[in-house]
Amino acid sequence: MSNLDPSFKIGHQLTVPLRQKTRMSASHARTKILALLARVGIPDPERTFNAYPHEISGGMAQRVLIAGAVSCEPRLLIADEPTTALDVTVQAEVLELLRELQGELGMSMLLVTHNFGVVADICDRVAVMQEGRLVEA
Repeated sequence: MSNLDPSFKIGHQLTVPLRQKTRMSASHARTKILALLARVGIPDPERTFNAYPHEISGGMAQRVLIAGAVSCEPRLLIADEPTTALDVTVQAEVLELLRELQGELGMSMLLVTHNFGVVADICDRVAVMQEGRLVEA
């Protein structure tokens, strides 16, 4: 939730970077973001698009941020603690969503986490770091 600016509606926060990066029109960016919000499991994309961050749950905020992260179709997604502070059910849904998007977009994913359950569930390769140094792979 701390990655969403409480002063701006969610739609604004998602369309501005997309428009700057891709130079697409405002209407095209809106259409793409609404489709992405639906794709990441937001039940009412239009309402969420027009909402302020405090009007959505933590799990919804996580899905909003994932939609924003993949909106420009990156080759690499760096997910830093993507399931922290989420309950176990929502955590499993978010991990499944990341796995699906990774396959659909053909992107690589670097997952930063302290949760070995998450590591066991989603990772193909693991590197363990301590004090900024790689200690095991």
